[in-house]
Order: sequence, then C-alpha cells, then structure tokens
Amino acid sequence: MNSKSIIVFGSSRRNGFTGQLVDEVAQRHNLRVIDVSDYQMTPYDYDHKNRDDDFLPLMRDVAGYEQIILASPVYWYTMSTQLKVFVDRWSDLLDIEKDLGRTLRGKQGLVISTGGDIKPERCFEECFQHSFAFMGMHYGGMLYCPTDTKKDLDLSIHEDAIAAFGEKILD
Repeated sequence: MNSKSIIVFGSSRRNGFTGQLVDEVAQRHNLRVIDVSDYQMTPYDYDHKNRDDDFLPLMRDVAGYEQIILASPVYWYTMSTQLKVFVDRWSDLLDIEKDLGRTLRGKQGLVISTGGDIKPERCFEECFQHSFAFMGMHYGGMLYCPTDTKKDLDLSIHEDAIAAFGEKILD
C-alpha cells in the first residue's frame, strides 16, 4: 500500500460515479481509501462536546500521510455533506488539537470529483483550495470527470485525465 497518499471519500453513494473513480485511482496507485461514512462524526461544535467521536482518531491517522486526496461528487456547487463534516471538523485542529493541526502544514491536498456539468463551477474547486491553504497545505490539483445518466462511469473516456492526475500522486 502506498504510504505517502490517502484518499478521504465522502458521498451518499459509495458505489456511485465518484466512488467508481476513487476506486480506479486507488487501484492504479495502491492507495488506501477512507470512507467518512464508516465513521461516527458529528458537525463542528464550538463547545467540543463531540471530542470523543471518531474524528480525532481518524484525523491522527490521515495526518500521517504526506498527501491527502479529498473525494466528493459535486453537491449544490460544493462537497458532499459527509465530506463537509470532516473538513469542518478541521476547526478542532485550530482549537483543541493544535499540534495535530500543525502536522498538516506543508502537506499536499488534491481533489477527486464527478458531476453532471462539463466542468464544475469555479466555486467548487475554490472551497478545497481555500480549505487546504487555511491549514497550511499546498493544493496540487483536481481530477474531475463529467458524468451522464448511465449507471456506471465510463472510465475509458476519462483515461487521459486519470493518467495526468496519477502523475501528481506521491509514490
């Protein structure tokens, strides 16, 4: 298993288009995939009453990688609710786990996504760019594959984009 890069995935459908794309990238590069839906995380809480849920142990694990790839379909011009909870909880790394938060500095963040538009609205990618920058991370780019109404993602038509994105993955 590639020990430098990890994919953190969030979607309402594990085997939907984005999940299929994540699995393809993970298989090609021997990457670990974490589905945030498998963890008990509640939204950010200013009083930190949720500090005993799964976020901090999960984040300690994720922070051990040099490259963090966030994966989500486009939902209403932004990331999925599942992934948004994970990213919102980065606020805990600014409040109660500052040392853990500091470990993200200098790491690289990438994005994998699918959506119904030929290309996503600029605001979609910007939310990731700004979130990574706020944590002191470098943004390395996005793999976005437009989809249609078929049940499976036709990976063959996205081969060039998948291969180009693969060159950005730290081995």
